[in-house]
Amino acid sequence: MSVVEYGSLSKDKPMKSALKKIHKKAGRNNLGRITTRHKGGGVKRRYRDIDFKRDKHGVEGRIEGLEYDPYRSAFIMKVVYLDGERRYHLAHAGAKVAEKIVSGPEAPLKEGNRMPLLKVPVGYEIHDLELKPGGGGKIIRSAGSSAQVLSHDGKYSQIKLPSTEVRKVISTSYGTVGQVSNPDHGLTVIGKAGRKRKMGVRPTVRGTAMNAVDHPFGGGEGRQPMGRKRPKDVYGNVIKGPKTRKKKKWSTKLIVKRRAKRKRGKK
Repeated sequence: MSVVEYGSLSKDKPMKSALKKIHKKAGRNNLGRITTRHKGGGVKRRYRDIDFKRDKHGVEGRIEGLEYDPYRSAFIMKVVYLDGERRYHLAHAGAKVAEKIVSGPEAPLKEGNRMPLLKVPVGYEIHDLELKPGGGGKIIRSAGSSAQVLSHDGKYSQIKLPSTEVRKVISTSYGTVGQVSNPDHGLTVIGKAGRKRKMGVRPTVRGTAMNAVDHPFGGGEGRQPMGRKRPKDVYGNVIKGPKTRKKKKWSTKLIVKRRAKRKRGKK
């Protein structure tokens, strides 16, 4: 079992004004029926209201502290602005207490500063990117992730996402320079089942270990093959291979290059 080093984070309590309570659904819909299996339990936690828009353009802010957020893999930073207002932002890699950050079209090219894509030179890394101008950061927000600016062409900029997909984004959309904080998150080893239960993840049982009445792969004497042409879930739906993206989705025209296919190793 391994953990991320939290020694550099602030020991202060989170801002009360930014705390929200989210009612747990445990994978159930509005009718109380389970729609996502293997969810439930977990430790109590409160949501931190993060400012993904960072719309105080031209107003300099100072990082007061770096904090842990139980609802995300990345760290967050508490920023106090010159007018006295305090907000939570997504922390960038290398963020330090007392560091100055600013957002806006005239912001200097520096890690942690936020600016329109058109102002970011080709080759630079960005994160917390808007898909529509003014909509706030929607993608590239998980720990250690970043995208690369490939080109600027008229109204659009081409961005290479962490998945290797190349996509067009409107050049006036805002993004933050640099990489998301906590890049060591992907090296974490859970180590034991109890730690996973504290995360709100319940046990998963293999379909081949069930009875025939409970799963398409169930039944048979001893360890039997699944007896189907392709893998299916408990409801009989094909789960590996079929396309799940809508064929007429509006943003398909913005994809320049699809992400690379995963190479499966030979068993």
